[in-house]
Amino acid sequence: MSLLGKAGHAPATRESGFAAHRAGVDRLLASYRAIPEHANIRLAKKTSNLFRARAENHAPGLDVSGLTEVIAVDPVARTADVAGMTTYEELVAATLPYGLAPLVVPQLKTITLGGAVTGLGIESTSFRSGLPHESVLEMDVLTGAGEIITATPGGAHADLFRGFPNSYGTLGYTVRLKIELEQVQPYVALRHVRFRDLRELEATLATIVTDRTFSGERVDYLDGVVFSAEESYLTLGRQTDEPGPTSDYTGMDIYYRSIQHDAGTPKRDRLTIHDYLWRWDTDWFWCSRAFGTQNPRIRRFWPKRYRRSSFYWKLVALDHKYHIGDKLDARKGNPPRERVVQDIEVPVERTADFVEWFLREIPIEPIWLCPLRLRETGDEHQAGGRTWPLYPLEPRRTYVNVGFWSAVPTAPGQQEGAANRAIERTVTEFDGHKSLYSDSFYDKDEFAALYGGSTYTELKKRYDPDQRLLDLYSKAVQRK
Repeated sequence: MSLLGKAGHAPATRESGFAAHRAGVDRLLASYRAIPEHANIRLAKKTSNLFRARAENHAPGLDVSGLTEVIAVDPVARTADVAGMTTYEELVAATLPYGLAPLVVPQLKTITLGGAVTGLGIESTSFRSGLPHESVLEMDVLTGAGEIITATPGGAHADLFRGFPNSYGTLGYTVRLKIELEQVQPYVALRHVRFRDLRELEATLATIVTDRTFSGERVDYLDGVVFSAEESYLTLGRQTDEPGPTSDYTGMDIYYRSIQHDAGTPKRDRLTIHDYLWRWDTDWFWCSRAFGTQNPRIRRFWPKRYRRSSFYWKLVALDHKYHIGDKLDARKGNPPRERVVQDIEVPVERTADFVEWFLREIPIEPIWLCPLRLRETGDEHQAGGRTWPLYPLEPRRTYVNVGFWSAVPTAPGQQEGAANRAIERTVTEFDGHKSLYSDSFYDKDEFAALYGGSTYTELKKRYDPDQRLLDLYSKAVQRK
């Protein structure tokens, strides 16, 4: 069986792929040289998967139009050379025909490989394969100084290789990345295991991460959903080549609703590998309900090509621009709402504590759970393998990502970002970390302590000495 799924293509030949890539790099460098000498550098792109408020910028940007393709796939070595602005949708379409996939495929099709490396990414293989940047073998980076350098784990720019993850384009932009791939089977067999107690879920999750089995079956994929303190699920996936019927959640059926059940035994399901990798994209997890897409009467007439995260993001961008939701709330006499769109990580032993706190304090449900551990490479003379200073997770320690994406009502006289600030404080108290793709409210000293400190300062001096790129605090926290 072909693993392509419903839309896929093989990449160009290796020679033509690299030729096209060199032409794209030439256009990138020409656009860099065309920007005034002391002006800030930015990407010339219209879309983003970031949820931070950003100031309007009409200055010319870097031309990345030639850096959006898979350059070459090596099925024998199980590697791929990929341009930095290539989406995971394109990357997966190029690798699945060989029975291969990236070690970690973030949930949304339009996330780019370069974006997932500089801004972090996660998915249900992260309990065994870490984060996307951990499967990078080498990368070409355009620095703020206008140089394209190759960063590898042990080369002259090993400091940039380690410091690039979570730098969010403030040290440079990836031009090319060489990544590891893994073999995959045509199908994924799923078990949705229900829990009525969050501490039982926490203990079971920790055991699965260690044993990589549950009730005698191998576990290749692992994530979870919390609907309430009394109803939560772990979804366990196992790769298989056994033929049989599969479900399709690109139509009227909604994936996250299929998880729920009352029985004491796990609910079983099967998806093609293609549909499993993109199971969350059709309804942007559960966020499509904000647009009415999950109402059967509306869903029936909503074109399938618009049931995807990239289209929902366009609707959100319109709302941000014209404040549509705030105006509708005001007409109904409702208070303004605070956007709470975050992913955080806490140690596995604090998962139930954090989720219980969150369910008490922040009126948002469902929430997503995804365990992760840094990969144990053993090549860095330190326990567990490499460490990444701008997002300092501990080797050989299990964390759980908790994702929540909605908005909450504000109260009169409340401090700006009250809910987000409370989340930040609690995550720090629980020895966790917060991703920086959305709103942040840290002061400078706390931010430095959490996200690289002097290591980041030294990297900035070396690779962007003239400050052509925004610094990380300005980009992640400051709004003006």
